[in-house]
Amino acid sequence: MNAVETKKLTYKYSVGTPFETTAVDNVSVSVELGEFVGVIGHTGSGKSTFIQHLNGLLKQTSGEVYINGRNIRSKDVDIKEIRFEAGLVFQYSEYQLFEETVYKDIAYGPKNMGLSKEEIDKRVLKAADEMGIGRELLDRSPFDLSGGQKRRVALAGVIAMEPKILILDEPAAGLDPSGRDKVLEKISEYHKKSGTTILLVSHSMEDIVKYADKVLVMNRGQLFCYENTDKVFSMAKELQMIGLDVPQITKLAQLLFENGIDIGQDIYTVERAKERIMKIIKGKTNA
Repeated sequence: MNAVETKKLTYKYSVGTPFETTAVDNVSVSVELGEFVGVIGHTGSGKSTFIQHLNGLLKQTSGEVYINGRNIRSKDVDIKEIRFEAGLVFQYSEYQLFEETVYKDIAYGPKNMGLSKEEIDKRVLKAADEMGIGRELLDRSPFDLSGGQKRRVALAGVIAMEPKILILDEPAAGLDPSGRDKVLEKISEYHKKSGTTILLVSHSMEDIVKYADKVLVMNRGQLFCYENTDKVFSMAKELQMIGLDVPQITKLAQLLFENGIDIGQDIYTVERAKERIMKIIKGKTNA
């Protein structure tokens, strides 16, 4: 069973008016249980609109959305339950914080699920630990925290509901490099521990290649490709043609190729580039 599946998903804004626009156009895709999928595309490609359908935040114009095998718009499906199963974390999610303390903010979701106080407490502490939020911060106001800490509190609030699918829209946007790395590392660690299916929207190709097993590429509302990370970033020229930037190390590999040094068309990490370059150097030395 797939964790997420869309069939000919289409979404149009301002239907029936002169401003009618197709934001998502006939997208069919399946995400398997436990996968970590990167979602990329140029600004206006439809990637954020697409993911907002996956927990019912937007209602499609046509097509179908399935979460863990259930059509989310079926009459017998409670959309509230779907939102507990597919947790969505917005860009700049710290703006969603509103409670008096960090503890209360993290507890908000589990409380709405109707859980017991004991279960809520258990989940709050576990989620705080998962996101690297010290116990000494739980009684503090979330507004006294750093930007990175606030972002991790917002993430903990969704994780505390223990969703089977975690959908993240630019979770590290606007943070300094240290805060960015901490947020993404905690998400990666959580994925490895829990096996939760994750969809990560990001403009940073470096982040996508570091964490994602597969990559879904959107272009002008349509699905451009959906393949494993190796295959997607071997299409560097095609990605650049649709307005996407590729990792700096991929650009370096292209430049080397143009100058007669071929280290492969699948270079998107520094480690892989180093390995290939060292092989060439050793080969010349041995010769």
